Amino acid sequence: MHGLNDRQLKGVMHIETPALVLAGAGSGKTRVITEKIAYLIRKHDIRPHHIYALTFTNKAAKEMKERVSKLLKDDPSKGLNVSTFHNLGLNIIRQEYKTLGYKASFSIMDATDTKQILKELMKKQQLSEEELDGVQWDISNWKNGHISPQQALEEAEDNLQQARAILYDYYQKQLHAYNSVDFDDLIGLPVRLFQEHPHILDKWQNKVRYLLVDEYQDTNAAQYALVKQLVGVHAKFTVVGDDDQSIYAWRGAQPENLALLQQDFPNLEVIKLEQNYRSSNRILKSANALIAQNPHVFEKQLWSEMGMGDHLRVLACSDENHEAERVISEIIVHKFKHKTQFKDYAILYRGNFQSRLFERALREQNIPYKLSGGQSFFDKTEIKDIMSYLKLIVNPDDDAAFLRIINTPRREIGASTIEKLARYATGRNISLFDATQELGLSTQLSEKALKRVQHFGQLLLSWAQEADAKEGMDVISFIRQLIEHIEYDNWLQETSNTPRQAEKRIENIRDLFLWIERILKKAEEEDGESLRLEKIVAHMTLMDLMERNEDDTESNEVTLMTLHASKGLEFPHVFLIGMEEELLPHKQNLESPGLEEERRLAYVGITRAQRSLTMTYAKKRKKYGELISCEPSRFLNELPEECIQWEGKPGVERSPEEQKMLGNAHLDNLKAMLNAT
Repeated sequence: MHGLNDRQLKGVMHIETPALVLAGAGSGKTRVITEKIAYLIRKHDIRPHHIYALTFTNKAAKEMKERVSKLLKDDPSKGLNVSTFHNLGLNIIRQEYKTLGYKASFSIMDATDTKQILKELMKKQQLSEEELDGVQWDISNWKNGHISPQQALEEAEDNLQQARAILYDYYQKQLHAYNSVDFDDLIGLPVRLFQEHPHILDKWQNKVRYLLVDEYQDTNAAQYALVKQLVGVHAKFTVVGDDDQSIYAWRGAQPENLALLQQDFPNLEVIKLEQNYRSSNRILKSANALIAQNPHVFEKQLWSEMGMGDHLRVLACSDENHEAERVISEIIVHKFKHKTQFKDYAILYRGNFQSRLFERALREQNIPYKLSGGQSFFDKTEIKDIMSYLKLIVNPDDDAAFLRIINTPRREIGASTIEKLARYATGRNISLFDATQELGLSTQLSEKALKRVQHFGQLLLSWAQEADAKEGMDVISFIRQLIEHIEYDNWLQETSNTPRQAEKRIENIRDLFLWIERILKKAEEEDGESLRLEKIVAHMTLMDLMERNEDDTESNEVTLMTLHASKGLEFPHVFLIGMEEELLPHKQNLESPGLEEERRLAYVGITRAQRSLTMTYAKKRKKYGELISCEPSRFLNELPEECIQWEGKPGVERSPEEQKMLGNAHLDNLKAMLNAT
């Protein structure tokens, strides 16, 4: 524990009562958790498999486990349980699936799969598809709030809420009939299990001898309930969090869970980490002044031993195009002057739409960049569809893939038929594909429905047999013929909103072909191997996982990302753009409590910066096809004047001639620097 400050050391060594480590940005909270795990194993003889640490991302869990392993060195760390909340929930369900009424082979539905189920159910209930996103949002919120369908119906305030609560009930029954769960169920089902079966809760409480939770301010009601259940009356736990960095209310996070801990655990020890190891004091002083405008249960002030540092800069730009050009030129000039690397710079923004002009400006200057938080190639509907066909051909027992494609493209196999098929398969403890091959299915389906389901099953069987005989480039021919046979291009044209969108989606399928071709050619050229379909699918699945964690790889590129995605990261030089009213703070959150969350979002952006922070706003921005005047964000006025250098402050405007001269001088300086390289 060498090098820990007094507060960190107390956080590590306090185990007599429950502990809340209130950890400010950049205050070394991860080290407190990892050191505490090592301390529990070494000094208190708690076996690693009885220690559970929970995070919110796989990347954070992996990093935490690696750090603990390094700390323990020769001491045993095998069996240590470090995972996300959802991975823990999945582990509980896998071990207790029989009590919950599931088969061992239950599937996890993603948002696209569940949307399709809801769409079919809404048709049956004669509800408009326009409500689909709202329905999905409500159901997720109910689950995150640990509210059952019956409770949702009882608490419904109008007819719309009643209809959605009824749909929620149908949806849960449909999921269960499919032997499937959705992402929110991974928390909700264990909570319900522990409530209804005390002996199972007792078993898990004996497993969890000490619990540590990171980013506690991001927990929702269901996650808080799960924590309370697992720690029980012994309350052996430490949670680490920062109410000033709670920015996920839109997905159910409740920062008030930090305050609830004091009510539920009166002997809670609150330990504040206020020394920052990331930023200069001008950055921290500005962050403290901004966040002080929010109401607080816990007060804290960040400070640093890294000196005052540079002033924060605020740049006024004429419009969004000028903003993008100015920021990119600032990066070029700064990089030249200070001999930095592109990876030292981050451009942060409130909404994804703001990245477009910056991407264009970066490309025009041949500056490498990475766009974080964009849609994964594998998340595109058309790619998921084709991958589901290939996965099912390789593994007919993949029920999630089966459910995705049985009616894609449409085969007139409705939700009622699929539900009956799923019930039959669950009752027989077989896969959905195997159920299509059984004679007993005729007792469940009408003659017409039975023929359609059996025909689909026979198609899958023939495709699987055909694919088994293919290898190398013949696999590409097989996949092309498969897509032609199901007339998938026509399906895309029918279901796309515009011809242009359809062409773009068809182009994505072509990209998939080209990628598979490259995989095959590389295997033949480098390994002399002709790959079969199952190896290609395994390789692509692995690539999917790697793409979703691509931020793990270090590359010399400017980072573009939303403020939400930036939490937990740090960069030497940060550009926080679009600091305007109705953008940050967002126009939908100008009243409390939304305004407080917007301020926390700005606080997160400011505290990402290590050495320099530049904030920009546009005086005019194009909205709905016309230029609209913009007001600088109120958050800028909440920053201490002595820490800020404000160029073009309202009321102290330069003349048009001065602006032109300044712009020309800046451009000439930039050109001179570039010519000198």
